Amino acid sequence: MSKITFLGGGSFGTALATLLAKKGNRISIWDRDASVVKDINENRKNSRYMKELVIPENITAHLSMEEALVEADYVIVSVPSHVVRSLCEKAKAFIPKKAIIISIAKGIEEGSLKRISEIIEEELGNPVVILSGPSHAEEVAIEIPTTVVVSSRDMKYAEIAQDLFMTPNFRVYTNEDLIGVEIGGAVKNIIALAAGVSDGLGYGDNTKAALMTRGMSEIIRIGIKMGGNHETFSGLTGMGDLIVTCTSMHSRNRRAGILIGKGKTMEEAVEEIGMVVEGIKACKAFYQLKEREEVSMPITDVLYNVLFNNMNPINGVADLMLRDKKSETY
Repeated sequence: MSKITFLGGGSFGTALATLLAKKGNRISIWDRDASVVKDINENRKNSRYMKELVIPENITAHLSMEEALVEADYVIVSVPSHVVRSLCEKAKAFIPKKAIIISIAKGIEEGSLKRISEIIEEELGNPVVILSGPSHAEEVAIEIPTTVVVSSRDMKYAEIAQDLFMTPNFRVYTNEDLIGVEIGGAVKNIIALAAGVSDGLGYGDNTKAALMTRGMSEIIRIGIKMGGNHETFSGLTGMGDLIVTCTSMHSRNRRAGILIGKGKTMEEAVEEIGMVVEGIKACKAFYQLKEREEVSMPITDVLYNVLFNNMNPINGVADLMLRDKKSETY
């Protein structure tokens, strides 16, 4: 059995840690929050993120990153995308050279516009695997059947990760299209946030179907422009992740969007959700990326203006509906 360290004790990290612990692995979780560490070690709970989950005995939480990373065979990066670089900078001195890094973060870096795998490779130099797909932590934790995708620049490491995570209720596919896997997993958060705004405004199924379909067009356009494969976006990390994030109340992005659609500010919505809303970070970063690459992403444009330029969401919908007419497949 392997020693696996999770850097970050959030909801999805805790769910995956429990999955891997049940397979007999030795699990360490590092978290900067002393109350989370204490709760896991003393109460076998993570009440802040996963209230109902019972934490197995072979999971130990640490405040010390150095202690958590001792003898790690695998290091799971389970923090929000915007702190991945700073986390890697802090962890670099303690991560064993043999360790395979597996990231479950979804996004690109604001400013540099680099993908998560690029950031980790730049900072650490260890082999990097990306895990993505439609996988709400709340359902993974109670072993509801789930399927995900793993990808890497060197697919032998993706295949190792595939074996590591596979269970009767957690099926793992490989996909050689690392760029497509990362782009699909990041942009869908933008569309899910927009879908939530639509729900908050009181619009119906017609509107959400339109947003999801035209949102998929945006995912495909920017994904292919960056070097991804069209087929990837029809799969789990494209269409699959888009469906689950736009339709489920487990989705922080959708829930935050609903609050914004009902009139709350971005800041008020994030405070009420109580956790990072990745679609907000992604919207700003992909707005920069689509401007640089000259890619048409009208839903992203409108959401950016709603979030950062105080546009009324109803006016944003009007802007989308009244654009110049064109062919669907243009």
